Amino acid sequence: MARVVTILPAKKQIEDSIEIKERKKVAAYARVSTDSEEQLTSYNAQVSYYEKYICSNEDWIFVGVYTDEGISGTSRKKREGFNNMLSDALAGRIDLILTKSISRFARNTVDTLTTVRQLKEKGVEVYFEKENIHTLDSKGELLITIMSSLAQEESRSISENVKWGQRKSFSDGKVSVPYGRFMGYDRDENGRLKVNPEQAGVVKLIYKMYLSGLSYKAIAGKLMAEGVLNPSGKEKWHPSTIKSMLSNEKYKGDALLQKTYSVDFLSKKRIKNKGEIQQYYVENDHEAIISPQMFDLVQAEMQRRSRVRYSSTNIFAGRIRCGCCCGTFGAKVWHSNDQYRRVIYQCNDKFSGNGCKTPHITEEEIKVGFINAFNKIFSQREELIENVEHAMKEICDCTELRQKKREMEAMMEIYSDELVKAMEYNAALVQNQELYQREQDILNEKYENAQTEVAGLEMQIEAREARKLTLQKYIDDLKAARGMIRSFDAELWISFIDCAVVDEHGGLTYRFRDGSEIKG
Repeated sequence: MARVVTILPAKKQIEDSIEIKERKKVAAYARVSTDSEEQLTSYNAQVSYYEKYICSNEDWIFVGVYTDEGISGTSRKKREGFNNMLSDALAGRIDLILTKSISRFARNTVDTLTTVRQLKEKGVEVYFEKENIHTLDSKGELLITIMSSLAQEESRSISENVKWGQRKSFSDGKVSVPYGRFMGYDRDENGRLKVNPEQAGVVKLIYKMYLSGLSYKAIAGKLMAEGVLNPSGKEKWHPSTIKSMLSNEKYKGDALLQKTYSVDFLSKKRIKNKGEIQQYYVENDHEAIISPQMFDLVQAEMQRRSRVRYSSTNIFAGRIRCGCCCGTFGAKVWHSNDQYRRVIYQCNDKFSGNGCKTPHITEEEIKVGFINAFNKIFSQREELIENVEHAMKEICDCTELRQKKREMEAMMEIYSDELVKAMEYNAALVQNQELYQREQDILNEKYENAQTEVAGLEMQIEAREARKLTLQKYIDDLKAARGMIRSFDAELWISFIDCAVVDEHGGLTYRFRDGSEIKG
């Protein structure tokens, strides 16, 4: 049988003829990136405009205007208003979002597209007025991609201009402190650092306490016990704050610029500059609180403590050495729970199988021996000071080392120029490549040898300068000493003694900061 097709005419349903128009839930988003008066005026105008505009449309329900003031658009992380709007939209409380332009919405292409697609999946539309883009429109995503890329490039350009401006300021020696409170200093009317006498006293006290042997933690504890407020004006001091203050070159009147840098203009994450980009060092920028000599001495002491087991609660820790195996002595408690309790010191490697025969010694023996050794030194004070000052001129002079360093740096520059010329010549003319490579290897070797020698000379210069600081501090302490002592003085021990060496018979030899050795 033949197939038969019957046409069924359309029948209009009664309920379809009644169109129920549902009102859209509409919100707006406004943002300005700075707190300037001009920007805030624009911000207030945006808020007022959107509120009136949405409320005037009978088909819309006004949800609210979400805002962010003084916030950059390159990242969503700190944009509270934007994130609240997104949460409400994804929860079904918003159908349409109005915003001035893509650059107000975000300057990051990835953020813009990710957000738009999230909203699109939930049926939420975004309308960008300036670009006349509806995100639910079929052309919307392509236009958004193009416009967002342009906005992102604009943000990158602004960031590069800001960086250039900062580096130009650095190269001109313009110093700015990137935090509101800086212990020891205030800002004058031109934004430059000026000494705050009261706070400067706290800074000097911290440096003095550190050189007297106290640790970061012990200094923080003393400051809190005395009710001294920290740089933020709070009671709590952290050891890290003390360490930072002790290593901040601004306290000696100088300034190291560009200690940190921004990884990229999108994340704005800042990391410590370990040589990745150029730095600038400005000498004598402002009035110093700490003398350069004291500052350098503190840096040397920080390095010394990092190399030994240091304890501010035990002034003998790391300073008692074994004359047999060169190990260090550690404190041991005998009869800790009865009336015969006492503290002795013995070599930490005594029972490690190295054959160490050095006996233990008591704390009292260390103290008595120091009293005798110090009095012997003090009895020859004038002669000793004269000898140390003469020795400083001889062993700490860096004139020849610096001259040799300059000569080697000049040779490095010559070798570098020869390498470049050889490469340019090789690129311009055909020549024996084996011979060329041999000559290059010789030049490279000369350059590397000179570079190694320069590094060695720098280490020698640093060692001599550190030695000079140590000897000068020793002389100053010796001049300041009031006289011979009858009882143990912890401050004198810390100031004068480098270490005490115990021999295999239990005898003690005290090595003073100037290198002299006295038997106790």
